[in-house]
Amino acid sequence: MIEPSYLRLYRTGDLKARADQALALMAPCRACPRACGIDRLAGETGYCRTGRMAKIASYNAHFGEEAPLVGSHGSGTLFFSSCNLLCSFCQNFEISHLNEGIEVSADQLAGMMIDLMDRGCHNINLVTPTHVAPQFLEALDIAAANGLRIPIVYNSSGYDRVETLRLLEGIVDIYMPDFKFWEDRWGERFCHAPDYPRTAMEAVREMHRQVGDLVMDGQGVAVRGLLVRHLVMPNGVAGTAAVMRFLAEEISPNTYVNVMDQYRPCGGADADPVISRRLTVQEYREAVAAARKAGLHRLESRDRPRIILGFR
Repeated sequence: MIEPSYLRLYRTGDLKARADQALALMAPCRACPRACGIDRLAGETGYCRTGRMAKIASYNAHFGEEAPLVGSHGSGTLFFSSCNLLCSFCQNFEISHLNEGIEVSADQLAGMMIDLMDRGCHNINLVTPTHVAPQFLEALDIAAANGLRIPIVYNSSGYDRVETLRLLEGIVDIYMPDFKFWEDRWGERFCHAPDYPRTAMEAVREMHRQVGDLVMDGQGVAVRGLLVRHLVMPNGVAGTAAVMRFLAEEISPNTYVNVMDQYRPCGGADADPVISRRLTVQEYREAVAAARKAGLHRLESRDRPRIILGFR
């Protein structure tokens, strides 16, 4: 078994130092690209509506994630409440927009990680962690002291600040960002983030620099690397062909990509005529063809059986 990278930093004391550096980003807050500038350490809240403590909506062994994460015993998912992107069509609307969940201390969060490991999960999968990366690092130092020894998956929207990601170098083993849109206008329309495409490109570049292409063990379970999700949307909104070319040409043709077909109108999507319907079979087929045409060949299979648990 390959030792997770954060254990070396824990033994040298650098993990605690990284956590302290990350916590300092919360006052004034510049942990994510929104850079609200409020004092979250004092309990103030900005765009993500999250103060000093992280909030958890659920945690469980999840069997509905990508095959390299699930393995035989599931991915240990921690679903963080709220989000720094807040897409209008979010399929986890109650968690992200309505902020359902409970505040947890660093000790409690560490305990959840240990519990997931004890259940046999292959990894700790941080779902929507961007706005709580400092709190996660604080808890990871405690969890490592109590025997945590499985890989960390950073499962984000792709709207991540490079400066924050650099604090995660040598800590996160597997990055799994979304790449949602290629055009600024859709980032603005659906997320109030016209800088989303540029920000996601910079984030994915940094993630790949840190961990490289996805590597799996003899059982097909991911141990390190980059895995990118792309949700295909109606009417070409996601800019799939351009995203796939970017991944193949500027990241790596060996990038593991999940071209996702599960878009459905959620949240406020019904009120927007551009995205108020489901994806068609033809639209999805064209998206997969675009990925292959770009030169990508490590695509997540849609044929494997899934047991859907939790909120995903």
